[in-house]
Amino acid sequence: MATSEAILQVLSGAVPRLFYSEPCSKNSNSRLSLKYCVSRRQKKGSQVMQRVDFSRSSRNCMRIYALDGLHGFSHGNALNVHLESGSCKCQHAESVNAVPAEDEHGGRSSNSWNSQKVEVAQQMNNENGSVVSMEKLNNENGSVASMEKLASTRTINSTPNRVSADSTDDEAWNLLRESLVYYCGNPIGTIAANDPTDTSILNYDQVFIRDFIPSGIAFLLKGEYDVVRNFILYTLQLQSWEKTMDCYSPGQGLMPASFKVRTVPLDGDDSAYEEVLDPDFGEAAIGRVAPVDSGLWWIILLRAYGKCSGDLSVQERVDVQTGIKMILKLCLADGFDMFPTLLVTDGSCMIDRRMGIHGHPLEIQACVFHPTFYHSSPVFFQALFYSALLCAREMLAPEESADLMRALNNRLIALSFHIREYYWTDMSKINEIYRYKTEEYSYDAVNKFNIYPDQIPPWLGEWMPNKGGYLIGNLQPAHMDFRFFSLGNLWSIVSSLATIDQSHAILDLIEAKWADLVADMPLKICYPALEGEEWRIITGSDPKNTPWSYHNGGSWPTLLWQLTVACIKMNRPWIAENAVKIAERRISRDKWPEYYDSKRARFIGKQAHLYQTWSIAGYLVSKLLLANPDAAKILVNVEDSELANAFSCMLSANPRRNRVRKGPKQSFIV
Repeated sequence: MATSEAILQVLSGAVPRLFYSEPCSKNSNSRLSLKYCVSRRQKKGSQVMQRVDFSRSSRNCMRIYALDGLHGFSHGNALNVHLESGSCKCQHAESVNAVPAEDEHGGRSSNSWNSQKVEVAQQMNNENGSVVSMEKLNNENGSVASMEKLASTRTINSTPNRVSADSTDDEAWNLLRESLVYYCGNPIGTIAANDPTDTSILNYDQVFIRDFIPSGIAFLLKGEYDVVRNFILYTLQLQSWEKTMDCYSPGQGLMPASFKVRTVPLDGDDSAYEEVLDPDFGEAAIGRVAPVDSGLWWIILLRAYGKCSGDLSVQERVDVQTGIKMILKLCLADGFDMFPTLLVTDGSCMIDRRMGIHGHPLEIQACVFHPTFYHSSPVFFQALFYSALLCAREMLAPEESADLMRALNNRLIALSFHIREYYWTDMSKINEIYRYKTEEYSYDAVNKFNIYPDQIPPWLGEWMPNKGGYLIGNLQPAHMDFRFFSLGNLWSIVSSLATIDQSHAILDLIEAKWADLVADMPLKICYPALEGEEWRIITGSDPKNTPWSYHNGGSWPTLLWQLTVACIKMNRPWIAENAVKIAERRISRDKWPEYYDSKRARFIGKQAHLYQTWSIAGYLVSKLLLANPDAAKILVNVEDSELANAFSCMLSANPRRNRVRKGPKQSFIV
């Protein structure tokens, strides 16, 4: 197929990516299996394929190493797409990673092979403590298979030592690298948790897009860009591109919640195997919920990769541009409500249970939507949504996305006004709500959402400091959720969804209520917890979300990195520094748990997994950013003058003048 024809098909939706020179056969099933580096072994054992199982005991991710006889296959060779219900073998048009240079006869040049040998030797010497000579590599005839043989032997024989780390930072880096997942020898992500003593793995051995974000940022700040680039491009291939009208298939543009590397026999040949990326769009989740926030985090990480590495070629690729547009079209779909925020249906989030979040919440910890409500009720963090829109606007090619850019700008202006004006609360706002009149019928009503003053909870008046404020958790007609949600407020600062004054006020609140929000382990996910009869009614007496546990007021160390970014942006890094010092006292000793329980976070979460990767990565990102505050710019969104001016105009505008229906210019005789 000609290149121009391929581009037209991608933009029209006929072909998902320009990775392939031929279009994939049409198939209703959107799950992909990416084949790569197929290797064969003879039954008599002269050629052996060794497999390192994806298990907790080995602490290594799944890999396949062909120890001899790759039959011409090497990294960067044909990357094929296989749809489960049909056969689709396409030629690879563009490799994900660079491959050794070829000479004029199509073979690998000696200089390229020698440089690869040096890299392999240095890597093995540095990581294994042994000496691998160039003579030994030369004796292997310079083949990829032979070098992988030595590398795989090193990987299998080496045993990570978690006790010998000189410091908490060193231990964290060792643990983070142990959690890496490899796909045909290339690192493509990190598993959710890597506890070798845990027998209940569940789905924590998968690569979650949401969980990988702090890991990816840590690698970017360390200058290790390949793993992030691989993650971005491979997860892009897992994106659903087919428009569906049923409740059992992912919608067009949806990114998977997670994926796993599997090794399966090659079709029709039990003597050969292939590595497969198996995505999960929520089919295996409790409640069968599907993710929306994955695509938003993917956009944010894509921007961070370009800013940190300086490699803008990835975001400029046609397939990546198409992926961004598909995510935005999914998020900007018209709904039945009149709010610029997006509707959440209770029970439709990754907490797998009710938590009283129905309506238009500022954020929910793991945002997803139920497939049943796909066309009318997408849900995700409003703050994360805002940040992703800004990042996408920065990366999209304007000449090819005029209509989308217009819709994007309109939503940004409306969303920023709505959140800043109606979600903000401080002592002044509480006093205003306390004197609200209800049942106001007019465009100029002060109590626009008919909020009843009796909804102000008794704890709020005592808890709210005189200096400080925050964005409330939820707002819908006749209901306000006054709980403080850390992630939504912190990301409102990072994304500039909150004004400068509001951002400082949020940090003022955190400092004033340090004992409640930070306590013995940062950071409380929300405050206060649902307790007593309220907990029984709203959560259904959920045994996992007991008061001050899990998503009901539990403390999550991974929030450290987002607190750090927010503090650095507002030139108040000492807040994050104090939080990191508190975490360092015990997080390593406690084996890096997923979350903590109790009001002061003194207990390790009753169902928390240990060696949780995003707890490890969140700590590392905080340390790296505090050491180099300028690096936070890869994550921060700075409000532009157009949005600020539009916000000011909306505040000063007369709502009646904007909304009143205009009479007909011409009179008619009836």
